[in-house]
Amino acid sequence: MLRLPALFTVPGDALAGAAAAQVRPSSRTVLAIGASLCLYEAGMALNDWADREEDAAERPHRPLPSGRIRPGAALAAAGALTVAGLALAARAGRPALTVAAPLAATVWAYDLGLKRTPAGPVAMAGARALDLLMGAAATQGRTREALPSAALLGTHTLAVTTVSRHETGGGTPLAPLAALAATAFLTQVTTRPPAGPGDAATRGLPGTTTPRAALSAVTRLRPGAAELRTALAALYATTAARPYFHAALNPSPPLTQRAVGGGIRATIPLQAALSARSGAPVTALAIAALGPLAARFAKKVSVT
Repeated sequence: MLRLPALFTVPGDALAGAAAAQVRPSSRTVLAIGASLCLYEAGMALNDWADREEDAAERPHRPLPSGRIRPGAALAAAGALTVAGLALAARAGRPALTVAAPLAATVWAYDLGLKRTPAGPVAMAGARALDLLMGAAATQGRTREALPSAALLGTHTLAVTTVSRHETGGGTPLAPLAALAATAFLTQVTTRPPAGPGDAATRGLPGTTTPRAALSAVTRLRPGAAELRTALAALYATTAARPYFHAALNPSPPLTQRAVGGGIRATIPLQAALSARSGAPVTALAIAALGPLAARFAKKVSVT
């Protein structure tokens, strides 16, 4: 029910948020990761509770319809995990809790109704974006610098969630084709350093030495920075694009489910690429190291 392999996609949200805020991860970042894990698992448990009747017809092997877990226990677990996530966010500081509260509300709203509406993918994308912002808020105390990274991660999540709406019954090639286009766009963006005042800063123009300008200059000049961004962006593209392409050619339920799984796994190299783009290569490599672990556990437990 808790889908362990998908958990490896969670820590990178807070770490990428800290990287986007241009600060090193701290103990408050660890608290934000703990809060993210709890809220993510709360969503997993609540999702199974909300889908118990649908799963009984389409996926009777799932924990609730098979009788391995009682519906009341799943709902109680979702509530307890939500409270634990908010408590950890509060320990990380008021800015983190300010982001965690709407994140928890979005998770519950999605599972209890929004996912069956056109707003479902947008809600899921918002939840991922908020999760990244919580890492920035916990570590730095503000979220402004992390907004571009949150928007890019949200775009990826929007694409994956749109494809996932057809994973049990199949559908048209439009959703995986749109996801392919989103993947190409994100790959192109993450390959480049942050745009903006940094372009002028590298030319030595006066009056442009802002923190973002300094970051852009550093990410251009640091040895291996461009190569790392390119490698991680390429890893993201190959992880996501191939199953999307297969689902576009044949949008059957099995290939659509593989596309969703590939999109979820691609979240990790995307988080790593965003961190490298923000000038945090060590954080980027640490996030990327979670990928093989997720792949290993995915062989035993489905990621979707």
